[in-house]
Amino acid sequence: MNHDQLALYNKILVLYMLNRVSFPLTQAQIYDFMLERNYVNFMNLQRAITELVDTGFVTARSRHNRTYLTITAEGRETLDFFKSRIDSSIRKDIDDFLGANQFKLRNETSVSTDYRKVLSGDYEVHLTVKEKDATVVEITLSVPNKETAEAVCTNWQKKNQDLYQYLAGQLF
Repeated sequence: MNHDQLALYNKILVLYMLNRVSFPLTQAQIYDFMLERNYVNFMNLQRAITELVDTGFVTARSRHNRTYLTITAEGRETLDFFKSRIDSSIRKDIDDFLGANQFKLRNETSVSTDYRKVLSGDYEVHLTVKEKDATVVEITLSVPNKETAEAVCTNWQKKNQDLYQYLAGQLF
């Protein structure tokens, strides 16, 4: 494969992976999968994702040092045209991986945390859980310092399901 064909192939792999899920994937999730299986090297994958975003085939949203990627309608159209170029064993590998890890991947991307310092000197912590495009739960807390804000964010990642169930049980 020449350089241009390889670059196109790498982009098609990313589009295929994003098209197979109903939620955004993080750039790190795509990197982990692709690099672990040696489908592409780091620099070529970085270039492919950057070019997909630049051309509007993928949208990128950064939040709290994570980049979330979603395929666009234009990306889907392009994928439909080129999808047959992906080796069937690689398509199966991607499908198997996403099927086996869907809950874990979705949880990693649907649960988000963020914090910021406010004028009073305290920190405001914003916690959310989204399912597709709908917000399931959204909580904003005021905490006294950055360390507490970071701890709340870490605990939300670990305990959000238990906390949601508790709140639902108390409120519904």
